[in-house]
Amino acid sequence: MQTYVALLYSIILGEGRRVVMADLKAMAEDLGLKNPRTLVATGNLVFEAPATDVADLEQRLEAAFEKTFGRHVDIIVRGAEDWLKLAAGNPFPADSAKAGDQVAVRVMRKPAPVEAVTGLQAYAGEDEKVTSVGGDIWVVFSRERPSSRLLAAMNHKRMGTGTSRNWNTVRRLAEMLG
Repeated sequence: MQTYVALLYSIILGEGRRVVMADLKAMAEDLGLKNPRTLVATGNLVFEAPATDVADLEQRLEAAFEKTFGRHVDIIVRGAEDWLKLAAGNPFPADSAKAGDQVAVRVMRKPAPVEAVTGLQAYAGEDEKVTSVGGDIWVVFSRERPSSRLLAAMNHKRMGTGTSRNWNTVRRLAEMLG
């Protein structure tokens, strides 16, 4: 058995779209996934399953989600070892220690195109940072600005399929795996 992390994209946007985490765990159990557990109510699922291709797990989870909840949601899966590597590769440890809610990573299904990540620099405020590590996009958002142009610029069309989590969530998921 191997441990996996699954990240669901935007499950709480809009009226009637909230997903109860107990229902998400039940869906995982119905798929035969073992020991499913969630972290906060924003679509973070940790579970055990026989070692398999993550793309297969993503497809199975997405199909089950659509059947269970009546709509499609992109789901990004990483094995425990890859998640721990992602967390250890945080390029902004000092910023994360000061304000973990302002540091985020867009976890990508496929590595973000290098030229697209480079293009994000044009959207970054002077007190914001953006870089790519292993194909995932790391950002330090400004505390001074209520909204960042970076967030809108990191869309599926420009970057590919992915979903963002702040450092506090990344760290807590890593702790669940450890």
